[in-house]
Amino acid sequence: MITTQTSVVHDLGTLAHRLSHPARTPCVCEPPQVLADRPDGTVVRSGAIVAKAHAADTDREALAARIALAAAPQLAGILLPPLTAPEPAAPTTRPVTLWPLGAPVDPTDPGAAPWAEAADLLARLHRTEPPFPLPPMRGPAKAARAVARMRAALRGDTITPPRDAAVEPGDAIALPRDAAVEPGDATAPPRDPAVLSVLAGWRSLPAWARGEAPAPGPGADALCHGDLHLGQLVRHPAPDGPWLLIDMDDAGVGDPAWDLGRPAAWYAAGLLAPEDWSTFLDAYRAAGGPAVPADGDPWPALDVPARALTVQTAAVALAKCAAEQRDPDDHEQLMIESCARIATLPPELATGPAS
Repeated sequence: MITTQTSVVHDLGTLAHRLSHPARTPCVCEPPQVLADRPDGTVVRSGAIVAKAHAADTDREALAARIALAAAPQLAGILLPPLTAPEPAAPTTRPVTLWPLGAPVDPTDPGAAPWAEAADLLARLHRTEPPFPLPPMRGPAKAARAVARMRAALRGDTITPPRDAAVEPGDAIALPRDAAVEPGDATAPPRDPAVLSVLAGWRSLPAWARGEAPAPGPGADALCHGDLHLGQLVRHPAPDGPWLLIDMDDAGVGDPAWDLGRPAAWYAAGLLAPEDWSTFLDAYRAAGGPAVPADGDPWPALDVPARALTVQTAAVALAKCAAEQRDPDDHEQLMIESCARIATLPPELATGPAS
């Protein structure tokens, strides 16, 4: 449980408690629990109600369409449906949605991770015809924001990258403007090859994967989740109900291979065991998922999304490291090293696992 307290947290907790607690009955409720408190999403739980304040700059029309998608009968048994609430439902200037409480994946038990169930849900989502017009899936836009976040965390006076670094002139590494250090000072920030690798990996992606153009080709108009990872699954009703997908902020139409990109990237980097990857891929194919061929090599379809999610993960990691003034941990370092490998491959040789 996160203990950060803000006015948004307080308002969400009050709202969730009001909706979960029967009127005119003695209150024996536990204090609201803060599940997340970030600029892009604050989530508070009281009883069986979860209230979420979305980012202040959220496109409200697009969000309304995505929430309606979660409520659509065609997606029952795939997406966790939202709750309705009496007005006023939004106590903050940020858009607010309400959800039933579900039981998340247990992060302390990797062996019980529901890879097969996640794959089956994705395949069913991808096979469902959009029930009404939807905005584009935001996966590529989210990757672009991650790279921008990394740049912002390192913004300042620049230094020239090493001669052998595969970068463009605009990709010089940033020093903090208040870093008053002399040449040779041991406290001076290094010319970080990790950042160069991430930027080089980013430039190697096609425009659509950087959020600069629509996804090309047939099949790029499928229903997509947009940000699939194990934190996006809950059992509902808790604690033993079926698994459902949550968090519709990035959902929409696009290339369904994007939703397989993060597990593929983890497998390629060595973070996902081969048997877990096989379980995931086999279950997706068995459920008729359209993102990859029914048999044979899946990597021609998964290569670009896997590379993009590798870059996104590494960029977020470096931004966090800069903000927290720390070195990457082992998992972050594996993703950064994967970017370095990606950057060394010409586009025509970039298919297949990066490791």
